[in-house]
Amino acid sequence: MTTATAVSTGTWTIDPTHTEVGFSVRHLMSKVRGKFEAVEGTIVTQEDLTASTVNVTVDLNSINTGTADRDNHLRSADFFEVESYPKMTFVSTGIVQKSETDFVVTGDLTIKGVSKPVELTTEFLGEGGDPWGGTRVGVEATAEISRKEFGIDFNIPLEGGKVMVGDKISIHIVAEAVLQA
Repeated sequence: MTTATAVSTGTWTIDPTHTEVGFSVRHLMSKVRGKFEAVEGTIVTQEDLTASTVNVTVDLNSINTGTADRDNHLRSADFFEVESYPKMTFVSTGIVQKSETDFVVTGDLTIKGVSKPVELTTEFLGEGGDPWGGTRVGVEATAEISRKEFGIDFNIPLEGGKVMVGDKISIHIVAEAVLQA
């Protein structure tokens, strides 16, 4: 039987200055890494943590791979088409506790108007006070998605049946959230 993790119940607001939504994707013979710098959302915790909810919105315009030309291309219709679809959202549909600190958070990820179920393998990093009198929680989560399932299928064919950009996107999230009074 899984031991219950002690977390204060209530509504937590994601702290964007202490949260990173990162990704990596195969590009030619290496991987490109990037992150989204504008994220907001809430976590509503219940006494039974598996009844808690997560709701997150990411501003796709905030993509940063460290290369301005690549970031602008990713914002274009070839990829995210941010003029028509400026936000990516995640809304949880269920939580399963695997151990004292390990969870699987299932939810609907929406990119370019396409919603697909995604499982986030999530580690609870703890709860504690901060220097400003607040209470914070930390989590780290990972997932892998197919970009083609979300209508992001731009590519350039290469020799030998290869392509320039891989289909699988690895997602890595580290987040802090502050309990609201």
